[in-house]
Parts: sequence; C-alpha cells; structure tokens
Amino acid sequence: MSKSLKRVRNALEQAGLKIEIRETDNARTARDAAAAVGCEVDQIAKSIIFRGERSGKSILFLTAGGNRVSAEKAAVAAGEPLGKADAELVRAQTGFAIGGVAPVGHLSPVRAFLDPRLTAFATVWAAAGTPRHVFAISPVDLAELCGATEADFTE
Repeated sequence: MSKSLKRVRNALEQAGLKIEIRETDNARTARDAAAAVGCEVDQIAKSIIFRGERSGKSILFLTAGGNRVSAEKAAVAAGEPLGKADAELVRAQTGFAIGGVAPVGHLSPVRAFLDPRLTAFATVWAAAGTPRHVFAISPVDLAELCGATEADFTE
C-alpha cells in the first residue's frame, strides 16, 4: 500500500469514519471515476489545488466533477489572489501527486472550500491518494473532515 493511500486511510480512521477505499482501474478524471463506481459525474469531488499568491500556501477547492473552478471566484472565496499550484508545491504541501490529490491526509494543513453542488447528493466520491483509489463519503462529513467552507467558486 502506498504512503499516500495509508495517510488517507489513517485520516479517515482517526475521524472515526468507517469508510471503504475502493481500487479502480482508473479514476484519474471525474468521468473515469464516475464510470468506475457507477455514479453521476457531479458526485465526484474533485480536489483542485491553487497557490495563494500572498500566503504561498496550497488552497483546496472541492468541486463537483462536472464543474470547473473559476479562478476569479475562487480568489474571492480565498481572500487572496491565486496562482497555479505546480506539481512540486502540491507534492510538498499535500504529499500527493497531481491526479491523486485526496481531500484528507495532507502533510500540512490546507484551507479548503466546498462546491455547494456536492451537497445535492447523499454520497460523493473522492480520491484516496492515488489515481486508482477512491472513497465514498457524505458531503457533510467531507466538509467537516476537511474544515471546508461552502462557497461559490465555479463557472
């Protein structure tokens, strides 16, 4: 088991959540993940990372699989200008590689925001630290676990 997958499993267990992590053939994109688990694309909680221009920190935007993050709206939600988070920054601050960024189990605390679209579902699916692993969770538990603030940041 990869270190990333172990961190996600540990974070879920420490939160007292009994959640099964499912291995798929490919969950690299929201469409691939939705097909793999048999759900709607918008039930996939994509982890999109930006870099805060003033803070230099990673900022997580959890968005429904069919939505795109608006950089302008995301900056308003974050309260600072945002830039692209390169692979090095994402790996250093979250511990995950792009394509498998989980919403939990980060190496450093990450500010998080939640797309209100995700709250329309009883269950959403998120990356579990690799491009092949996902887990199901209620959007309420996801927001609580990530300390995510609901915000309008999509196009």
